[in-house]
Amino acid sequence: MGIFHVRIGVANPAGGDTEQVLALVDTGATHSIMPASLLERLHLQPIDQQSVFLADNRRELWPVGEARISYQDRERTCMVIFGAEEQYLLGATTLENFGLMVDPVAKELVPSTIRARPF
Repeated sequence: MGIFHVRIGVANPAGGDTEQVLALVDTGATHSIMPASLLERLHLQPIDQQSVFLADNRRELWPVGEARISYQDRERTCMVIFGAEEQYLLGATTLENFGLMVDPVAKELVPSTIRARPF
């Protein structure tokens, strides 16, 4: 998949200012990752810790919380990991929350088809 970025808004679900950021679309990341300093500036607090498997085969516990993410004219509350500075990743669960998938040729986000099977 080609690497590309999208502009998103990040805010506290309880209200307040929205920060616009340029995030790398990373379908290999389960949750979105934002700098801890950004999330703290938005008065977000960690609600749990998540075991994170890093590219160099290490596992670490990182704090996670919930943020209000906006993309184009839509908003969703999504799980975010409190990450390092300059780490702006838009992960797979956030894309799923928005009903989006990656078009790797056009390097853009496109609507996905929700599949359901009746019982």
